[in-house]
Formats: sequence, structure tokens, C-alpha cells
Amino acid sequence: MPRLAAYGFPYAQGPELDLAADVMGFFFVFDDQLDGPLSRRPEKVARICQKLIDIVHGAAPGPGVDPCARAFVGLWQRSRQGAPAGWVARVAHEWEYYFAAQAHEAAGRLRGIPADMDTYLQVRRGIAGTALTISCGELAAHLDVPAAAFHSPQLRLMREIAMDVPLMCNDVYSLEKEEARGDMDNLVLVLEHTHQFTRPQAVEAARREVTTRIARFQQLADEVPALCAQLGLEPHQQATVERYAGVMTAWMSGYHAWQTETLRYTHTNQTLPPSGPGYFDNILDA
Repeated sequence: MPRLAAYGFPYAQGPELDLAADVMGFFFVFDDQLDGPLSRRPEKVARICQKLIDIVHGAAPGPGVDPCARAFVGLWQRSRQGAPAGWVARVAHEWEYYFAAQAHEAAGRLRGIPADMDTYLQVRRGIAGTALTISCGELAAHLDVPAAAFHSPQLRLMREIAMDVPLMCNDVYSLEKEEARGDMDNLVLVLEHTHQFTRPQAVEAARREVTTRIARFQQLADEVPALCAQLGLEPHQQATVERYAGVMTAWMSGYHAWQTETLRYTHTNQTLPPSGPGYFDNILDA
């Protein structure tokens, strides 16, 4: 997790880098909690996640809180310290989306067949938490992007691409693990099912999905200077927008570098069964 934080947020230092590493650790440990007995219990996953959603929106955890909720309380408190109010409001919704989407991943396993591409993306963007990782990058880089620029078509599309590229690449690297445990929200499986592709055809189609998005990202990035001029941004605001584009670029590049190295997705010296979770200790009050 520290390596992922260093690769994905290369500009982060000190407490910001510590927080980024802890957020990455939370994602993966929490994800693994839902790959065991809970993996086909959407109603139970929804109840568990609602408690965490309530924390996002200000509820105090009750007595005997489980280690997961206790860890999340600390992360959320640290994230909000000194953060812009607009960032806090947006990221609260991103955490809600992340937690709420987990039940739909479990529902997909019960369904037993992959969904269509649009449905897949709605669930996958949620469970991947990639919007949150970009927001974490904004915080680590001390950015407060002007709202008119942040919500421009160019930057919104760039953000969506920066969310999709890592999760789509991850679907290829984690395909065998996810298929073994019955996961349905995987790009390769979706392409196989919807287009009747062979496995090699589906992997190649996944590659095209990624390369098309990366080319579009670069095209949009080239439009950013003209956008800033059109909005009349001051030089320091334009620099903030440019750094924001760099945050998204670094996340895509850094995550890809990490996933090609981590033993989580390589099968050399695999010590855990691919059909089960990667983290066995129970940290949820389930």
C-alpha cells in the first residue's frame, strides 16, 4: 500500500502521503472483507455499509464499534482537516457511492451473468472507489480547483477517464481471481458475454477500451489552456487546473505501474486461493 500511494501520488509528502497510504490500505482490506461469506449476501452488505455511510454524514459510531468503522472514522476525520468545504461535500457523496455500490457487486454474483456495459460501469466505478482516489490526490496536492473549471466538460470527462482506465486495466490483471470467486463486474467478462467474444477477443477489446480513453484524455488535456483563458482564470488558478490534470495523469500511470508488480495480481508464489479473499481477518461486525 505505501508503494501504491507513492506511485499514484508522487507529489505527496509527510502527513498527506501517510493519509494516502492509509486510504489505499482501507480500500483493499475492506474489499477483501466482502469477498468471503458476505460475497453473496447483498442485504447484509447493504446493512454493514449503511453504518459507514452514516458516519460519512455525521453519525457517531455506537459502543463496541468494529475495527473497520473505527479505522474509517479516523480516515474521514483526517481527510476533512483543512480541506475546502466543496471538496468535503463532494467526497462525502463519493464515499456514499463507494459503500452503497458494494451490495450491487454481491447482487451481481447472485445473478451469475455479467450485466451490460452501462450497468457494469455504474457498479464498477462505485466499488473501485477511483473517484475517491483522485480526490485523495487533490487533497495531497493541496488543490482547490475553481468550480467553473472543475465542472467543465473537459475536466469532467478527463476525471471519468481517469476513473475508468485503472479499473479497466485492473479487470484484466485480476481476471482469474475474480472469475474463480464468481465476480461478474469485470470488463473482460462483460465483453465476452455481450459480444460473444472468445477470451483473447475480449482481452483485446478491453485493451481498445483503455487505449481509446487514453487518447481522448490527451485530446481533452490539450484543450485545457484555452478553457482556462475562456473562463478568465488568473495565472495561479490556471496553474491549479494544470496540476489537477497532472493528478489524474499520475494516478492512471502510478496505479498501472503498481498493479504490474504487486503479488495481489501476479500469480507467482501465490499463497492464497484465488477463489477467496486476500485478507482473512474479520474486521466487520457482520
